[in-house]
Amino acid sequence: MTYQWLIVEKHGPVGWIINNRPERLNAYDAVMREEFPRAWAELDADPQVRVIVHTGNGRAFQVGADVDDLDGEAVLQFQKTMQTLDLKLTAWHCKVGKPVITAVNGVCAGGGLHWVADADIVIAAADATFVDPHVSIGQVSALETIALMRKVPAEAVLRMALIGSHERLTAQRAYQLGMISEVIDPPEKLRDAAQALAEKIARNSPAAMRATKRALWGALEYGLTDACRAGAKHLTSMWGHPDQNEGPLAFAEKRTPNWSPLESES
Repeated sequence: MTYQWLIVEKHGPVGWIINNRPERLNAYDAVMREEFPRAWAELDADPQVRVIVHTGNGRAFQVGADVDDLDGEAVLQFQKTMQTLDLKLTAWHCKVGKPVITAVNGVCAGGGLHWVADADIVIAAADATFVDPHVSIGQVSALETIALMRKVPAEAVLRMALIGSHERLTAQRAYQLGMISEVIDPPEKLRDAAQALAEKIARNSPAAMRATKRALWGALEYGLTDACRAGAKHLTSMWGHPDQNEGPLAFAEKRTPNWSPLESES
């Protein structure tokens, strides 16, 4: 596939999606919005890819919607996707079954927080910053910050949403709050660290990881009892799968497991 504003790469078992509008701080326009679901689908369907990393080129990871793009037909389409919640920007929006790492380089602002809230794992360069400027430009902070409340204390999210552009979270503060799980210093090692982390994750059973993602993300939609019932269904879905025999056997034989390829569900 060809892309204008995204770069899609594959390095061993790791697929990469790289925001590539550095002159616009990787703000997404109508073209990039159309490209995201294609990029996620391409990597999720590739049997050689076991983990996906998302990052950005330049001095920003992502700063949300490009305001210069929001006029005429483009703004009408954008409004429609918001009203129907048919965003298709993040891996969560696109129902990606493989593990996803967001590697935040530089500025992450506004709509860029979608990819922080919706990734399985988030790491950030030591010089990364996080800010939600919506209220400072007369807009409502809602979808990104609602999603962030799944992983960050409510008061921290409210502070960021209500202070707007007048305060930025450092990577170190984001780590303290649980918004990210690792700070990479020096910053230029971010991609190496993301690749190494992804390769570590890629050693595991693809089928077991997909079922685990569904169980854990699905739990956020339910109360405790319903979440456990749904999780039990994902757990038992692996019963009889070849990986359940291969894992213990490989451990006993002190070798790398030969996992079964992830079966397509299309």
